[in-house]
Amino acid sequence: MKKFSLLALSCAVALSGSVYAGGKCKGSARQTVVYHQPVVHTVAMRPLVHAAPEKDIVDTAVGAGSFNTLVAAVKAAGLVETLKGKGPFTVFAPTDEAFAKLPKGTVESLLKPENKAKLQAILTYHVVPGAVKAADVVKLTGATTVQGQNVDIKVADGKVMVDGAQVIKTDIETSNGVIHVIDSVILPNDKDVVDTAVNAGSFKTLVAAVKAAGLVETLKGDGPFTVFAPTDEAFAKLPAGTVESLLKPENKDKLIAILTYHVVPGKVMAADVVKISSAKTVNGKEAPVRVSDAGVLIGDAKVIATDIDTSNGVIHVIDSVIIP
Repeated sequence: MKKFSLLALSCAVALSGSVYAGGKCKGSARQTVVYHQPVVHTVAMRPLVHAAPEKDIVDTAVGAGSFNTLVAAVKAAGLVETLKGKGPFTVFAPTDEAFAKLPKGTVESLLKPENKAKLQAILTYHVVPGAVKAADVVKLTGATTVQGQNVDIKVADGKVMVDGAQVIKTDIETSNGVIHVIDSVILPNDKDVVDTAVNAGSFKTLVAAVKAAGLVETLKGDGPFTVFAPTDEAFAKLPAGTVESLLKPENKDKLIAILTYHVVPGKVMAADVVKISSAKTVNGKEAPVRVSDAGVLIGDAKVIATDIDTSNGVIHVIDSVIIP
């Protein structure tokens, strides 16, 4: 492309029908050359503003096309209006492939009207209140879900795991929260305090004591309860013959007093236990709480495992029986 000088451009304006050649304007008696000051156009630089997402969590999931099973489950559970609400919510969203990993017939069973409550519990276990971006998720070790139980969060080998599911995509923004995509469906513990202890296999003496004290129905109730659960090894530390004596019908009241001293009303997670100096037990007495170099102590018992979620509370495992 040829480059024309400012003189040529001026000639073109000043001389109707003239010709520019050799740096001079020619071709008309009226050869007035008009020089124009260059015109500078100023463009105001404005910061880029990203438009807020228009679609909510539900509509975003529908539009993605890879959450068909999740969307069907949300509808069957009657949670559409909830998840289209103001929020904000953080949703760990299982893909269709994630639901396909469940045992055959599981999804079909969950979608039945009679299993609505169970489906709601599972879905709300995938939802955390507030909008928690990936940069914040990786700083957590757990998060309390809308369902009430905690999910465990771990970062290892460049992978972020929520319970047993891997986060495969993050920070899908919506008008009422954020979606993180996971490769498996995560399931809350649907067993209560008693059944969780039975299944663990390491609380046989505790379970036998709860039965002997007539506290099974109480600890299978709505709660929630926080149980500081002594292991079988903890009971074995007691003087010889102590457990056998406590299990006798005539010592039921004493056994009840000891067991209820291990139970605190409400759901107190480990992060909150370390902030208190004592906890009022169902027994009515205060159990001292201390944080030392050795760890967290309830009375003289050391907490050796924490935050075992159940459907009606939480269990913290201790290495000794505490006596009121």
